[in-house]
Amino acid sequence: MDPSAPGGRVVGGPSCDRFHAAGPTALCLQRRPGVPARSYVLVLDRRLREVRRIGLPGIPSRARVSASGNMLAWTMFATGDSYARSSFSTRTSILDLRTGYLVKNIEQIPLTLGGRRYHAPDVNYWGVSFAADDNRFYATVSTGGRTHLVEGDMRNWSAKALRENVECPSLSPDGTRLAFKKRVSDGPGEPWRLHVYELGTGREHAVAERRGIDDQALWTDRSTLAYGYGGAVWSVPADGTGTPRRLASGASSPAAPH
Repeated sequence: MDPSAPGGRVVGGPSCDRFHAAGPTALCLQRRPGVPARSYVLVLDRRLREVRRIGLPGIPSRARVSASGNMLAWTMFATGDSYARSSFSTRTSILDLRTGYLVKNIEQIPLTLGGRRYHAPDVNYWGVSFAADDNRFYATVSTGGRTHLVEGDMRNWSAKALRENVECPSLSPDGTRLAFKKRVSDGPGEPWRLHVYELGTGREHAVAERRGIDDQALWTDRSTLAYGYGGAVWSVPADGTGTPRRLASGASSPAAPH
């Protein structure tokens, strides 16, 4: 789904449960039929032709491509199928197309939490978002019943927690802000609200979308977010003003061409 296209759609390529595209690369996650749950990760070119296929266990959850198209990340539910439930686990992978190197599960990345090296058997990562340098990335880590925003460094293979209660971060095109979903309720219905966090100042604010959004929002430009809700793609200004606007019905996984 491309919000800049006529009618918000470009038809073509394979059917995907999760999708993202940037630069010359697209990433498609397909759930395969059967039990236990398994999926395909499809790497596509700019014409949506398959160039690589990876079979992995789990249910598709999140997909991201760096702005250059060189770095790919995806998250699969290993158990469970919703972040609103307490009983779930995830596997997040990163693929560098320049070298072909695949990290099947980033859980072993050395993590600094509260200023100290942290180890725990319940660590889960999800929702990777890459910086423009194809080295730094942001993601969510969950452990001990809490979620944290982490900043990762591919070159030094390390990650450090920055703040609590941040899920599915999405870095703005200028690299100064993160859109994310913040838990505002312990109820199972719609526990999250979309927020924007300013990396330089540490300030955060809610956007005008008041519904519970369980998605990794996309920056369609420096001032607008797009996201899936209720079988449609919506947009809202990132600065907290305005009102949500429906971009396309029967759609998900918005992708903005660059």
